[in-house]
Amino acid sequence: MRFAQGPCRDDAEKRLEALMNAYGTQLKRLCCLYLRDAALAEDAVQETFLKAWRAMGKFRGECSEKTWLTRIAVNVCRDMQRTAWFRRLDRRIVPEELPLTAPEPDDPALAEAIMALPARDREVILLRYYEQLPPEAIARLLRIPLNTVKSRLARAKKKLRQTLEGWCDDA
Repeated sequence: MRFAQGPCRDDAEKRLEALMNAYGTQLKRLCCLYLRDAALAEDAVQETFLKAWRAMGKFRGECSEKTWLTRIAVNVCRDMQRTAWFRRLDRRIVPEELPLTAPEPDDPALAEAIMALPARDREVILLRYYEQLPPEAIARLLRIPLNTVKSRLARAKKKLRQTLEGWCDDA
């Protein structure tokens, strides 16, 4: 594989470095939550940035760079989850191992409850509340209808309420 030489390559490398500095930690956290393994998350983020670098000339600007990178990361994580070896790994992760970009819950029960959600529900919760994407961006990112995003969010919140009933009643 041959890479471009000269100023175009330098510009692409500088842009990629800026994207890595701006979104690397957020993507690592997202991948960590998806894959439940810090080492696999690092691999997924590296693959995400490699794919982004290769496709940089194809980025049309129809969404933000963050949304574009998040879509790539989600697809990389999904691809990794489909492999047979991934299903055999012990992927229990503790909240302390996650890179910080969003406020950590005071009680790990919330993080555990989110991670116990079915994959589709967990996915929209992570994108909405950890990545702070609006429902419209989530719909575009996941390529599903907006109403599907809204119903998954509602279902996930209902499950979390049921799971965490009494969680905040310390006073």
